[in-house]
Amino acid sequence: MKLILTQEVSSLGAPGDVVEVKDGYGRNYLMPRGFAIRWTKGTEKQIDSIKKARSVRDVRDLGHADEIKSQLEALTVRVPAQAGSTGRLFGAVTVADIVAAVKAAGGPDIDKRRIQVDQPIKAIGPHEVQVKVHDEVQARLSLDVFPS
Repeated sequence: MKLILTQEVSSLGAPGDVVEVKDGYGRNYLMPRGFAIRWTKGTEKQIDSIKKARSVRDVRDLGHADEIKSQLEALTVRVPAQAGSTGRLFGAVTVADIVAAVKAAGGPDIDKRRIQVDQPIKAIGPHEVQVKVHDEVQARLSLDVFPS
């Protein structure tokens, strides 16, 4: 089955790529989750628009990735969260919260799918998360979760 990826799928490809997968994988996993659409001759225009959107979001090269990495590592991002008197959060800090806090701190725009949180952040205090800036470049982002 030929599909066009609409989102990045690890070990398969990036948005806009045309891939050949087994019928069951495409029909039961990729298409229902919105990771891919069926390839037809008419969808060639969609491929172009997906690739244009990806090129705007993506990092241009390794030099640009290193520049973004240095910007991210220089930031101390403060994330407000509701917490109890013991310092435990009501819920957890999400990647969307982290993206909003980076933007508020004056950092670069980052895609929330590029943020890797090893364990859920459920307490106030300092934390670190990984940001996959490029395939070969990862940045460590320092977070300071404080009660709001």
